Amino acid sequence: MTTTSDTLLLDSTAAARLLGLGRSTFWRLHSAGRVPLPVRLGRRTLWRAEELRKWVEAGCPPRGQWEVAKGKG
Repeated sequence: MTTTSDTLLLDSTAAARLLGLGRSTFWRLHSAGRVPLPVRLGRRTLWRAEELRKWVEAGCPPRGQWEVAKGKG
């Protein structure tokens, strides 16, 4: 069985679960530019699990600030 802890890419349901949010709340935050950018694989929109963890450790900054901070690391 695959768990969120050993999955590299997460769909919106799993990403929301990882963050302790509901899926619709997660999508609202994504639309508002409050979560890291996803990756697209075909028609799927997925988030990097490790990036979400690091984003939380950084205090959940807005996407623009996160992208700048990420570039410095």
